[in-house]
Amino acid sequence: MKLRVKSSELRVKKTKNRLSRLLFTVYCSLFTVALLLTSHFSLPTSAFAAEWSGVDESVVEKYAKDHGREAKEPLINTDQGDLLLFMFLIGGVIGGFAAGYYWRMLTEGRTKTAEHGKGKVSGNV
Repeated sequence: MKLRVKSSELRVKKTKNRLSRLLFTVYCSLFTVALLLTSHFSLPTSAFAAEWSGVDESVVEKYAKDHGREAKEPLINTDQGDLLLFMFLIGGVIGGFAAGYYWRMLTEGRTKTAEHGKGKVSGNV
């Protein structure tokens, strides 16, 4: 009879635990939705943001025109299509390859150095 009582107590505890997890999940979800809606409506719209010009347009271009320097087209125009995204992809591939290639050297180099240091110290003693 004690086993039945213990198993029913465990069931009650599991049910309470599931219920509390469910309530916590619901509260977190509601908080996330409220936070997203608040941030969405509090940020300025594109029409409002169009009134404000950036530092490049308002300051740098003004002084460049005053000193006779006009803006030129860039050598590689990354504003066309997905060229900028492709450039970041190529940079990530090159960086990932370099990190993967030298990772073994970096991690194993420390252990070999530590082993050589221990061998020299124990050989001297």
